[in-house]
Amino acid sequence: MTAHAFAPLPELAATLLDHALELDDGAHDLSHLQRVWANVRRIAEVDGGDLQVLLAATLLHDCVAVEKDSPLRAQASRMAAEQAALLLAGMGWAPAQIAAVVHAIEAHSFSAAIAPVTLEAKILQDADRLDSLGAIGVARTFYVGGRLNHALYDARDPHARHREHDDSRFTLDHFHTKLLHLAQGFQTVTGARLAQVRHERLRRFMDEFIDEIGG
Repeated sequence: MTAHAFAPLPELAATLLDHALELDDGAHDLSHLQRVWANVRRIAEVDGGDLQVLLAATLLHDCVAVEKDSPLRAQASRMAAEQAALLLAGMGWAPAQIAAVVHAIEAHSFSAAIAPVTLEAKILQDADRLDSLGAIGVARTFYVGGRLNHALYDARDPHARHREHDDSRFTLDHFHTKLLHLAQGFQTVTGARLAQVRHERLRRFMDEFIDEIGG
């Protein structure tokens, strides 16, 4: 049944799913892949793109797991791309298709800071970043913060008025260091429109959170 969540290419999904995930991480799990694929489909319906390349890139973009606090974090997408290339070559994919998947995977990562130059890379980057915004983005952020044993916020200075934002210690600071800036960098018109909706949800959460901890 799982592969059918990746219509219209369930056969390809069934082939790749066993290679898609390396760790039991609730922020980067099967449900994340399903949501990213749903975002890809919404964008591709308007913008186009090669669905076979997009599905392979979606399913394999997290196939090498690197923790958020690892010094290798910025290399994670390149490592995943290399593993994807080996897998697809073994399946007999054409070099041009493999190269397209590799670039999309490499460029999807915020940490890698690689500019997407193909339509498929732009779509995957947007689709993955949408999952870091809105209500689901809030949930994933606090999940990761808990996984890394970060405090919810700095009780002495939650607004960081007298310190630098530090998302290696305080989960709320991650909104300022990354999440609230994501919507400005979307690559597709459809992705940018969806991002603005989710950005406003993120903003509303922030306002309500700050109000509940004392303004």
